[in-house]
Amino acid sequence: MSSGRVVLVGAGPGDPGLITLKGLGWLRRADVVVYDQLVGPELLDEAPAAVLRIFAGKSAGRHCLEQTAINAILIHHAQAGRLVVRLKGGDPFVFGRGGDEILACVRAGVPVEVVPGVSSALAVPAAAGVPITHRGLASSFAVVTGHEDPAKPEQAVDWERLATAVDTLVILMGMGALARIAARLLAAGRAAGTPAAVIYRGTTEAQEVVVGTLGDIAARAARLRAPAVIVIGEVVAMRSLLSEPLLDAIDLGLR
Repeated sequence: MSSGRVVLVGAGPGDPGLITLKGLGWLRRADVVVYDQLVGPELLDEAPAAVLRIFAGKSAGRHCLEQTAINAILIHHAQAGRLVVRLKGGDPFVFGRGGDEILACVRAGVPVEVVPGVSSALAVPAAAGVPITHRGLASSFAVVTGHEDPAKPEQAVDWERLATAVDTLVILMGMGALARIAARLLAAGRAAGTPAAVIYRGTTEAQEVVVGTLGDIAARAARLRAPAVIVIGEVVAMRSLLSEPLLDAIDLGLR
């Protein structure tokens, strides 16, 4: 019987140092690495020199490989007896199509394992000095996609209900729809003055943060492109406070 297998490894949000030790261990043993566009070359260098590298990057409107082709590649190499590491940005199960790939492997009888990764939904705001929860400001948050399949008959994200349902909204893959999303949230009752931020390439040396309000963030961040994480909520105001090291937390009035 073939000894091949597929391991889905979360590579983290961009900084190569944010991969888990377990994920790094699998990467260093891989025969084949199938990787996404957000996986940095520094991390790929951790794989064995003889590893077969296959780029399977995706971005809005541009797919190097369709999902069915990616599934077929994983299965083919595993059935040939190879250790296949599917290296995915962030966490495989947070809008990463990890579930699709696991199901394909299971149906083909290929052993498959998942190594969770640090999700950009949590790590990118943190790296930009924005805590998505904070006592007295936010006790709930939601992570949603801003880029749904246009072929779906109905949009799964109910922006009207979500607008005031949680304290902090974290939106992934939403730059192309930011103006539309903001308009829907405003129409549903979220205050125009709600602090908002767009964090471009968070956790990397190219990180850039644009801060504004729900009413003007689309205009302020218009020049930025993906990959970016959008954060909407009062916690965004913490960024300016946390950047002042001399401020005493007692003076913040947030206890």
